[in-house]
Amino acid sequence: MITHGAALNRWRLVLGKSAEASISLTDGQLARMDDALDFLYNREAGPDVRRDWAGGQEESQPTVIRWLNEVRELFPQETAEILQRHALDRYQLTALLTDQEVLEKMEPDESLLETILSLKGMMKGPVLDAARRIVERVVAQLTAKMQHDIRRSALGKLDRSSRSAVRTLRNLDIKRTIRKNLAHYDQENQHLVLEQLYFSGRVQRHTPWHVIIAVDESGSMLPSIIHSAVMAGIFAKLPMLTTHLVIFDTAVVDLTDRMDDPVETLMSVQLGGGTDIAKAMAYCQGLIAQPRRTMVVLVSDLCEGSSRQDLYRTCHNIVESGARLIALTALNEQASPDYDRTTAQTLADLGAHVGAMTPERLADFMAGIMRT
Repeated sequence: MITHGAALNRWRLVLGKSAEASISLTDGQLARMDDALDFLYNREAGPDVRRDWAGGQEESQPTVIRWLNEVRELFPQETAEILQRHALDRYQLTALLTDQEVLEKMEPDESLLETILSLKGMMKGPVLDAARRIVERVVAQLTAKMQHDIRRSALGKLDRSSRSAVRTLRNLDIKRTIRKNLAHYDQENQHLVLEQLYFSGRVQRHTPWHVIIAVDESGSMLPSIIHSAVMAGIFAKLPMLTTHLVIFDTAVVDLTDRMDDPVETLMSVQLGGGTDIAKAMAYCQGLIAQPRRTMVVLVSDLCEGSSRQDLYRTCHNIVESGARLIALTALNEQASPDYDRTTAQTLADLGAHVGAMTPERLADFMAGIMRT
């Protein structure tokens, strides 16, 4: 039931800032919503009363970017999509989509990457090419940081591909040393000149662990989608892991063949639509060959649009097989989850590990599983 105060707040947002003197908003988030709505819909007013958002002191395009980010954060996904569509179709705020020069002058960061991925379906030609270059730059930045974090994590300590600080005969990586020094083979004397020795950590070789990452394409999961794509690309290069990457809404798309190119992975993502987690988990179950050396990482807000009972049954079967099921409600640096708590609790009761993690913490968690 809507309270009297809540009803007044709704009317205040509908009427806009013209009603500011008569009806005041009750908290800061509502004020931000009011500013975001006013930035768009005050265009209905004449130029004599129109206000520029946040004082209008910034260049127009960064203001639009900030507005788009506010809309995504403050409003439900369906409402945010309507507001963005109004901005583009009704009010022609198309500089982001049509002005290549402006786009190329923007500072590449994760926020801009999220905006581009949200709107890339509306970009064409040189603008799409410019957007792709921005995606490449931001992905490179994220990859460098996440590689550093993963190498620093417990998972990095299990990676035989990294050099060991302990330079002993026991740690000598003979095959790598020979391979790397073949260019220095002395044909005249018929012996190999070892200009550099390579060492690896003292880790026993085992059958690689199989990691299956299934990522929900819901718009609210966009930060987690970005980090999942980059992390899968890093995992693909680790010798002790074999990795699958799938994305899903009501359909499941296997992107494993594109996994080593996170840019291509991200440009393949289609945000929005329904959500069928049960179908995604059934697909992942079909990829499991050695359950006791398999981790299924589900990245989702757990808002199931299909049958919850099918989801629970499939997840139960995955856990019962001996595979580890990890349900991540967020995978990003903030690890701020917004998720269906009923589904989360049920999956936890079935034996899944449920939580939000940063990429580094996930790497640590996976290393802990691999050591057991």
